[in-house]
Amino acid sequence: MAKVETDLSPAELEVLKTLWEESPATVRQVMNCLHERGRKLAYTTVLTFLTRLEQKGFVRSDKSELAYLYRPQVSRERVSKSRLQSLLHELYDGAAAPLVLQLVREESFTKEEIAQLQKLIDQVDSRANRSGSNG
Repeated sequence: MAKVETDLSPAELEVLKTLWEESPATVRQVMNCLHERGRKLAYTTVLTFLTRLEQKGFVRSDKSELAYLYRPQVSRERVSKSRLQSLLHELYDGAAAPLVLQLVREESFTKEEIAQLQKLIDQVDSRANRSGSNG
């Protein structure tokens, strides 16, 4: 299994993000996706990143075919959760509310995202009311 999800370099994370979107993929397919995003990396560089990701446990390869196929071993959600928790501890002493409040103040949201946020707020509020009436 993977080491700590924050042990990813920015370039390794970029390769892993490609695999989350285009999996399974060969080295060449990953390289081509990165090229489409404006990242002109050599084949050997992409191969090095995939090898490192595999050694760290973030990726696994299927070596049964002529061209190896790579798949992510960890989900985007797991990496996101780990990195957010790390950020919370580094910047906000583990408190999530200041981060959420800053994001709401600084970022733009679609109507759908606002509806999702409102639904989550209602759920949290409902849980708080239930636990408050039990005490």
